[in-house]
Amino acid sequence: MKATRGPLTRIRAAIDGWVRSFSLRDADLYSVPGDSVTGVAVTAKSVMQLDAVWSCVRLISETIATLPLSMHERTAKGKQLASAHPLHFIIHDQPNADSTASVFWEAMVAAMLLRGAGRAEKLMIGGRLVALAFLNPDKLVIGRDANGRKVYRYPRPNGEMREIPPSSVWTIPGFTLDGENGVSVVAYGAKVFGTAIASEQAAAKTFKSGLLQTIYYKVDAFLKPDQRAEFKKNLAGTIERGEAPLLEGGTSAASLGVNPSDAQLLESRAFSVEAICRWFRVPPWMVGHTEKSTSWGTGIEQQMIGFLTFTLGPWLRRIEQSISKDLLTPVERTRYYPKFAVEGLLRADSAGRAAFYGAMVNNGILTRDEIRELEDREPMGGNAAVLTVQSAMTTLDALGTQTEVTQARAAMRALLGFDDEPKKG
Repeated sequence: MKATRGPLTRIRAAIDGWVRSFSLRDADLYSVPGDSVTGVAVTAKSVMQLDAVWSCVRLISETIATLPLSMHERTAKGKQLASAHPLHFIIHDQPNADSTASVFWEAMVAAMLLRGAGRAEKLMIGGRLVALAFLNPDKLVIGRDANGRKVYRYPRPNGEMREIPPSSVWTIPGFTLDGENGVSVVAYGAKVFGTAIASEQAAAKTFKSGLLQTIYYKVDAFLKPDQRAEFKKNLAGTIERGEAPLLEGGTSAASLGVNPSDAQLLESRAFSVEAICRWFRVPPWMVGHTEKSTSWGTGIEQQMIGFLTFTLGPWLRRIEQSISKDLLTPVERTRYYPKFAVEGLLRADSAGRAAFYGAMVNNGILTRDEIRELEDREPMGGNAAVLTVQSAMTTLDALGTQTEVTQARAAMRALLGFDDEPKKG
């Protein structure tokens, strides 16, 4: 007779199979945030409840999501917009049927910032990419099979778990230390984020009920239980009514614990904001922290350029190269490439940009087509691709030579017998 497996046996087998699906070398296991030295649980959800983290993550993710991401084609005439490429519509307009491009990239960048990597499922039809579906890291289960290969499991809309082939998972790693796996900011910055969370909790407890938790009352005599209860009742009622308590019979009040000003609670919270901004490389004034700086002044444009160069630039480059590597074929990579249009972030300084372009064109350094390329516009060709100088917009090869008008005038004066034109001045 075939032996039947009891409930305990089936549970033990299921747990054993689940444990064996993971490997101690799986870097994703160590990216899970834990407890900080303050004893506060540091998770992506708890960290996002900090106003500084909320502002930094939203600032970076929303800014990148609003930048136009387009496919471009290398041609003999220069760079051209490849709007007819199938991937252009996916990354620029609508990655899938349920999401827009801005929402999709917002979620991807937020996952890269907090979890170390953003993942999406590649939906294929006949070997052609037709859509990208964002994979929520809170729902995605990453394991390993008996051969050590990664296994991705993700729930269906009805809650049923399904397995996704590794070839169908597109991963954009964040900042990495090994060149393959992105590190989690939440896990590595657990001490900083835990301290900030503890400071917020201490502030909430301190200011609850008007700082009354630091006050205690001293009575010269021992009170009976009924007297103690009556004293607490009368004192609480007096305080709730906003009245000053009357202390009699040798009763005195004193402070217990650390005064908020002595603990420099406000200063510690301000320092936490600056520390969090350093982790995300965001200027504090961009998240509303202007205590030691200002959001106004002549250097605001330069600060925006610095934010674009040192904060957004690495993320934009990482996304562009990941698209070329994983979403384009080797043949397409030689012809097509994705590119963010970052010039929109600098449009506020239109006067400075116009002055720069004018100086470059008037001095024969850049052509009008090169300027149009910087503005992500298609070249015009013709004289727009010729270097000119400010002197009546004459081409460089025509400098020092006589124009047709000058030659005709000289010939007419010679025919009439006039002398050469006198020099002016």
